[in-house]
Amino acid sequence: MTAAPVRARRKPRDWPNEEKERLIAETLLPGANVSAIARAEGLDPSQLYGWRRKALSSGLVAPLTETTKKEVKFARVEPVASSAVEIVLGDVVVRVGGDIESDHLVKILRAVRKA
Repeated sequence: MTAAPVRARRKPRDWPNEEKERLIAETLLPGANVSAIARAEGLDPSQLYGWRRKALSSGLVAPLTETTKKEVKFARVEPVASSAVEIVLGDVVVRVGGDIESDHLVKILRAVRKA
């Protein structure tokens, strides 16, 4: 009979404030994946989310956004009895018939987003 040793509980790591600040700043960049950043550093994602939440709630840190200089626009949705569908993406309006195939519509929307 063979036995595998019982894995000892891992001692909590003490993260220096500079490391925490670096990781939090990395998570605040546009498009950052917090879980991937945490795993790459050998950290549980929930821990990094906790640090980030504390930093944001303190008011000393704010997420960076690419759209800080762009005007924010909202789309108004008005229900109408029609077979046509109108999709607003930023300042572009896409109007399609109700009989469009979903694959074709996905291709159109991806092309609009890239433009």
